[in-house]
Amino acid sequence: MPTAVVTGGAGFLGSHVCERLLAEGWQVRCLDTLLTGREENLAGCTSDPGFSFERADITELIRVDGEVDAVVHLASPASPRDYLVHPIHTLKVGALGTLHALGLARERNARFLLASTSEAYGDPLVNPQPETYWGNVNPVGPRGVYDEAKRFAEAMTMAYHRVHAVPVRIARIFNTYGPRMRADDGRAVPTFVRQALHGEPLTVHGDGTQTRSLCYVDDLIEGLWRLIISDLTGPVNLGNPQEVTVLHLAERIRAAAGADVPIAFVDRPEDDPQVRRPDVGLARLELGWEPKVPLETGLDRMVAWAAEAWAA
Repeated sequence: MPTAVVTGGAGFLGSHVCERLLAEGWQVRCLDTLLTGREENLAGCTSDPGFSFERADITELIRVDGEVDAVVHLASPASPRDYLVHPIHTLKVGALGTLHALGLARERNARFLLASTSEAYGDPLVNPQPETYWGNVNPVGPRGVYDEAKRFAEAMTMAYHRVHAVPVRIARIFNTYGPRMRADDGRAVPTFVRQALHGEPLTVHGDGTQTRSLCYVDDLIEGLWRLIISDLTGPVNLGNPQEVTVLHLAERIRAAAGADVPIAFVDRPEDDPQVRRPDVGLARLELGWEPKVPLETGLDRMVAWAAEAWAA
């Protein structure tokens, strides 16, 4: 059985990746600080004899025994609320954490996957964003701690590929939502869902005309799995090319929750992107992948899950 080390494996996406690898017959060694991840996310993994969990900080030197066939580097605060609270740790995970994860892959002759982000494009001046676009990032703004950490991580990953011949894959992940998001995550979907379920006004930044492209978690995990087992270095965009305004998103979630609540308009955060939409042509061509779950279906699933999970 091949073995994967998954950093950040107790997080929202990480836990789904761990489950998928186990389902594909892999052994999984999950490393997480539990800064933003949660052990309960791993409930579907712990009964599998091929799974193990270790509370570990990837910014420190790590020691992993035995053979390793893949290192899947997902560790990092990912929501603006989290990385603005932990800016230095976010930078350290992107720099030192990536260095250590790449070092492990090099030492064990393992393939390496970096979970990068659409934030690498910043507030884009091109829409949709192809992988060839270099982005429009404010390096000294508050969001720069995440944007530049991931951009540095991509540069480090490609340096290890060129200098040490480490087989790497880079995924630029666009907005993803679904079960296991925290109610206090801070991103639009969980915030709107929590507010709607609690009968609170839905807080939309600005006038709500800014756009987002939202991918249901099952689709995103399928894309990551195909990338892991492929020979595609990337970077490759993984996200939903269906673009919606934030105001429409709030209205759709309000309807899904059956909530008779108003929408409240509040100030937009600094450097909040005006548009965000992936060009997924490369993923279609090289991975045979594109999202399948319609936004309406995914939001209905998200609301139903949250109504039960967040009430516990």
